[in-house]
Amino acid sequence: MISTLRTSMNRFLALSRTTHAALDMAAPAYCVLLWLGGFPESGTILLGLGTALAAYTAVYALNDLVGLQDDRDKIAGFAVNPGYSMDAAADRHPVAQGALSAHSAVIWTVAWFSLALVGSYLLNPVIVLVLLAAVAIEVFYCRLLKVSYLRTLVSGLVKTSGPVAAVLAVDPTPELGRLGLLVAWLFFWEIGGQNIPSDWNDTVEDARVQARTIPLTLGLEKAGRTILASLTLSVLLSGFLPMISPAALGVSYVLASLILGALLLLIPAARLHRLKDGKLAARLFESASYYPLSQFVLISLFFAVEAIVGT
Repeated sequence: MISTLRTSMNRFLALSRTTHAALDMAAPAYCVLLWLGGFPESGTILLGLGTALAAYTAVYALNDLVGLQDDRDKIAGFAVNPGYSMDAAADRHPVAQGALSAHSAVIWTVAWFSLALVGSYLLNPVIVLVLLAAVAIEVFYCRLLKVSYLRTLVSGLVKTSGPVAAVLAVDPTPELGRLGLLVAWLFFWEIGGQNIPSDWNDTVEDARVQARTIPLTLGLEKAGRTILASLTLSVLLSGFLPMISPAALGVSYVLASLILGALLLLIPAARLHRLKDGKLAARLFESASYYPLSQFVLISLFFAVEAIVGT
């Protein structure tokens, strides 16, 4: 009985790519600390974390549901691409594999989305609109699979919606210039560190359904250059992020942030561009997934040290 429940739960977690979703939560958490120059109230933290978990869980599950037929066509008669270690390996796309019913997946998605809506309303009713927009954009992104490689730009918009919502949770009237800098930083990170490497890793499966992704449409050389250019822009923009914060984030913080960007983004991207090995695309995706978490840990440590020195 316990084994059956565990197996069933693992399939739901695979549907929502829970490990990846948990890592994604570091981006809005970091943006809040940066924006406020410190930690928000405990009630906001708890409600924000719960809402973010519900939203990411629902949106990732929605991705699989909207792209269900395409995923079935990709894996028909073939083994499932193992993907990345954080993306549930053989359990990827459980509905398309027949390991989880579509009915159960819909109930799971609606339940988490409902929780996300309630949490968003309690934090700031405007966030409900951001969440609904993110869902609509995600559906649009999935529908563009066989239409245009420019869908990667749509992916960037989806990924920035979480941090935007997080800022709105602590500042109902954010300054648009500061918010724009945050969005641009995350936008280029998503394109170069997540979306294109993911498509690169999935080129064999995507080719079976005539998908229009950057690696398939423009070729691996241009894909590699686009990745490197996007991540270079993201890392450069990260050097200006302290301007957003009311905290006195000095040169040492900026240098540490740039070093993290070089280690997790630029070096793996340069290696992928040079060698064009599909396994390196998966490694870049994985290392880039830890980039927002690294920034969250860095700024948390900075605030902790400042508090200790201040006392």
